[in-house]
Amino acid sequence: MRAGLARLGKAFAARPFAPTLLRRFLAQSEAGTTIEFALLAAPFVAGLLAIMQTAIIFFAGQTLETAAAASARLILTGQAQTAGWTAAQFKTQVCNQIQGIFNCNNGVYVDVETYPSFSAINTGMPIANGSLNTSALGYNPGGPGDIVMLRLYYQYPVFMNLLGFNLSDLTGGYDLFAATAVFKNEPYAASS
Repeated sequence: MRAGLARLGKAFAARPFAPTLLRRFLAQSEAGTTIEFALLAAPFVAGLLAIMQTAIIFFAGQTLETAAAASARLILTGQAQTAGWTAAQFKTQVCNQIQGIFNCNNGVYVDVETYPSFSAINTGMPIANGSLNTSALGYNPGGPGDIVMLRLYYQYPVFMNLLGFNLSDLTGGYDLFAATAVFKNEPYAASS
């Protein structure tokens, strides 16, 4: 019986040790700083990552818009048509405009369509079941005086969704970037 009481006494004696250790930790001036840092570090890092992702997304979108404007000029002035570029050759010209932020050969999709009037232009996104429908994309740069819509698409990975909002519009955590240029081809001299 004495052995049982001795074990029970040791258990009670060990129990106040944990609160005492906690009180001693909290009494230290560095402990408050450690706890404050732990509470603020996670939201600060999350906010910093969200700011960086937003900046990269804006930069990527502007890069794609600039490439669309520069590439549209190749069709607008008739350079693509008179040179007889295929869709792959035109995409190479587009990729020459985009440097560093995109994997252009595997990630950028080009869609060039000709329309009879500006009001007939289809501005719908080629998304089917949460995926980019690449079979709907074509390459028809038209001729002199034709109305053309050039679109560049890129499936950009979304690394961080903010506050539970799903920022991706494609399955698999991707956001579809689209840069569009609509114009009427100049009356260039068509090659014969």
